[in-house]
Amino acid sequence: MVRSIAFLLTFVALAFPALADEGHHHDDLSEQQFGSVHFPTSCNPKVQKNFEGGVALLHSFAFETAEATFRQIAQDDPHCAMAHWGIAKTFSRWGTPNPKQLQHGWEEIKIAKSLPAKTARERSYIAAQAALYAHPEKKDEKREQKYLKAMEALYRHYPGDHEGAAFYAFALMDSDRDDDPTHANRKAAAAILEKLFLLEPNHPGVAHYLVHTYDCPGMAELGLPAARRYAQIAPAAPHALHMPSHIFARLGMWQEDIASNLASVAASRNAVSTYMGDEGHQYHAMEFLMYAYLQSGREAEAKRLIEEVRSLPKMKDMYGGGYDPQISALTIYSAFCELELHHWKEAKALPLISPVDDADVSVTYKARAIGAARSGDLATAGANLQAIQDLHAVLVKEQKLPISINAVEEDQRVVSAWINHAEGHNDEALKTLREIAGKERGIFAPDGGIAAHEMLGDILSEMGKPEQALIEYEAELKLSPNRFDSLYGAGRAAEIAKQPGKATAYYQQLLKVCTGGNSNRIELAHAKEFLSAVAAQN
Repeated sequence: MVRSIAFLLTFVALAFPALADEGHHHDDLSEQQFGSVHFPTSCNPKVQKNFEGGVALLHSFAFETAEATFRQIAQDDPHCAMAHWGIAKTFSRWGTPNPKQLQHGWEEIKIAKSLPAKTARERSYIAAQAALYAHPEKKDEKREQKYLKAMEALYRHYPGDHEGAAFYAFALMDSDRDDDPTHANRKAAAAILEKLFLLEPNHPGVAHYLVHTYDCPGMAELGLPAARRYAQIAPAAPHALHMPSHIFARLGMWQEDIASNLASVAASRNAVSTYMGDEGHQYHAMEFLMYAYLQSGREAEAKRLIEEVRSLPKMKDMYGGGYDPQISALTIYSAFCELELHHWKEAKALPLISPVDDADVSVTYKARAIGAARSGDLATAGANLQAIQDLHAVLVKEQKLPISINAVEEDQRVVSAWINHAEGHNDEALKTLREIAGKERGIFAPDGGIAAHEMLGDILSEMGKPEQALIEYEAELKLSPNRFDSLYGAGRAAEIAKQPGKATAYYQQLLKVCTGGNSNRIELAHAKEFLSAVAAQN
C-alpha cells in the first residue's frame, strides 16, 4: 500500500519497547547521537533534557520513539502540557493525518489545552496543532493551510525561536506547489533554513528540512552541504543516514546513494537492540538501494535485495498506514526490476503478490501489460489493462485516497500508450506520454512510476526517429541524471542519428556510472564495442 502514502521519502519507526531505565533513556537521546535541540518549556526542569531529546526525534521522523518519549514525560510531569503537544505532533507525519491519526492527535491536544500552558509561546504551539486536528470527524481540506498560518504567526511573533522557525519552514516547503515553476514557497523555506543552518549547524531538523527543501529538480545540488551534514549530526537515526540519498539520487550519485542507504539499513536493524525500534525504516532505504543498484550495473545486488526482503520478519510499515511493507516491497521491486532490465517475458509472467483490491497490485498489472505489449501479446496486455480499469473503479467506489486513485489512473494511461504503440497508433501513444511527461519531476526510487520522457524516447526510436528520441532521453537526463536506460538510449539515438560525438559522451558516461559493477547487460557490451571502434578509427 505504498502508493496510498505517496512518494514522500520519510519513515516511521517500529514499535518502541519501553525503556528499561532513565539512565539508558538519557544515553539514547544524547546530542552526539541525535543532534542538538534547544526548546525551553515551563515543564519540570527534570524532564527538560528528555523533552528536547523527543523534539530531536521528531526532527528525524522517529515518530513512535518520540511518542514513547513524550508519554514518559507526561507521566513524569503530569502538568506538562507540552508533553501532550509532542505526542500529538507524532501523529502528524506526511500530508493530512488519516482519520485515526486526527482523532488521536485531537485527544492529546484536548489534554494539552486542559493543562493551561504557562507561557504564551507554548499556547501558540498547542494552538497550531489544534488548527490541524480540530473537528477530526469532519473532512477539511484546509487543515495544512490552517496549520501553516498558525506556524507563520508563531514564527513572526517569536523570531528568536529556532524550533518555531524550523517547523514553520518545513510546513512552508510542504505547501510548495508542483505547478508553480518559481517554487516560491520552497525558496522562502530555504532562505529561513539556510540562516538557521549557520546558527545551528548541529540541529537535526534544520539539516533534514533543507534536504527536503532542495529535493526538487534544479535545486538538488544546493542540498549537498546539508545532506552530508545531516548524517553526521544524527548518526544513530536511520532516517538521518538515509536522507542524504534523496540528494545523491537526484544528482545520479549512485555510489554515495548506495553507501548512505546501506548505513541506514544497518542502523534500522541495530535499532531493535538499542531500544530505538526503527526497524521498519529499512524498507524506505531499500527502495533507494534497489533503484541505485539498477542504475549502476549492479543487477546481482538488486536480485539479492529482493531475496533478502523475502527473508525479513514481519514488521510495521514505515508510514503508520497499517499495510504489510514486505508484500508491498516485493510487489514493486519485482515489477520495477523486470521493467528496468527490459525482461519483457519475465514481466509478463509476474505473479500477483499484493491483494487484488490494493492500489499496489496495479504495478503488477502494469508490468505484465507492458511486458506483453513489448512481446507482441496484445491479448494479455489488454486483459491486464482491464484489470487496472476494474481496480480503478473499485478504488473510486470505496473512496480511497486520491493519490492512490490517481496513481492507478496513470498506470492505465501508460499501459494504453504501449498498447497503442504495439497496434501502430503511435500518435495516440505519444500524446498520452507527453501529457504524463509534462508533469514529471524525476524518478529515483521504485515507487511504481516509469520515466515518461524515456518511454517517449523508446517509442520514437522504434519509429525510426532517433533525433526526436534523443531530445526525449536528454530531457529525462535533466530530471534524472545518470539513469542507465536514458544514458544508453541517448547514446544509441545519437549513434543512429550520425552524431558520434554525443554517442561517445553518453556511452562513456554510462560505463563510468557502472564502474565497479559486474553487469553483463547487452547495452554495456554495445557501448564498449562502439567506443572501441571509435578509438580504433582515431
